[in-house]
Amino acid sequence: MTAAPPPPLGLLAELTHRCPLRCPYCSNPTELSRASAELDAATWGRVFREAAALGVLQLHLSGGEPAARRDLPEIVAHAAAAGLYSNLITSGVLLDAERLSTLTKAGLDHVQLSVQDAEETSADRIGGMRGGHARKLRFAEHVHAAGLPLTLNAVVHRQNLDRLPDLIELALTLGAARLEIAHVQYYGWALRNRDALLPSRVQLDAATQTVTAARAAHQGRLVIDYVVPDYHAKRPKACMGGWGRSFIAVSPAGRALPCHAAGSLPGFDFPDVRNASLAEIWNHSEAFQRFRGTGWMPEPCRGCDRREQDWGGCRCQAFALTGDAASTDPACALSPHHHLLDLAVQEAAVAGTDFIYREMKRPSIAEA
Repeated sequence: MTAAPPPPLGLLAELTHRCPLRCPYCSNPTELSRASAELDAATWGRVFREAAALGVLQLHLSGGEPAARRDLPEIVAHAAAAGLYSNLITSGVLLDAERLSTLTKAGLDHVQLSVQDAEETSADRIGGMRGGHARKLRFAEHVHAAGLPLTLNAVVHRQNLDRLPDLIELALTLGAARLEIAHVQYYGWALRNRDALLPSRVQLDAATQTVTAARAAHQGRLVIDYVVPDYHAKRPKACMGGWGRSFIAVSPAGRALPCHAAGSLPGFDFPDVRNASLAEIWNHSEAFQRFRGTGWMPEPCRGCDRREQDWGGCRCQAFALTGDAASTDPACALSPHHHLLDLAVQEAAVAGTDFIYREMKRPSIAEA
């Protein structure tokens, strides 16, 4: 009999795919769900209660832009009633002091604010929304005034990475306790824009040195998380802590996923939370068990002494690059497909800077 998996620690609730920003690296799938398909607040409340019973401690309310939902305060209240620590992952552009106060009274615990750059013109261009950066800065002031802890989330890439020192300074200026510097991960919209986003090795090395120095300089004042890109790696990361090991996501339309990008993988029947409990999905669904543990692994993963550290790397990346979700993650130097990453870096070095923006409808190309 297969041992029961450990309980998930975190739940990502993707409340909607609607968003006024059009970020070209968005982690949402390229096929976006309409508002009519979204779970209602009562169903989310049931999912939160089931998550708490399963052992989940942290709830991340995300999108799209979760504030696009008028019933967000009701959803937050359901999270508080379930005893979950709630983190709102937001662009901040749809929230003012009054709406934030309503969310705080409903029980919101934490805010994670995304920024596209430290420089306004570039930030607005990357986000595809004029005036968006200024709105974010005002919202950060509201978070500080409300007494909520603030994490700043900066997704970095070729077109903003040289301003990383300014992004760190921005986090300090805004009073953030934590800064997440996350290099773009290339699937979904980001894969479409890989040539315009992928940094050079020189940029990556400089960024890593900047982070190391900033961690030492601001110890005790600012915690800096740093997520590096796989395309310059020799060994893969344990994507989401391993498939179906510590994390569960629920899409706006109710599909339960081992990671937020897994919905793009073919050949899966990801369960719907409308039809099954979270415990049943986590413990027994075929989709969550398929790449859980090490039994599924091909060589060289199966015989590798790191197989219970990286858990085979990223299944979405393996599929995106090789067409086979069960293949060795090309981020590993031992993968027969590792050369594909070197080729991508070479192609990006001579590519342009145009973006294919994230759209609910047909994508459009904007000039730099």
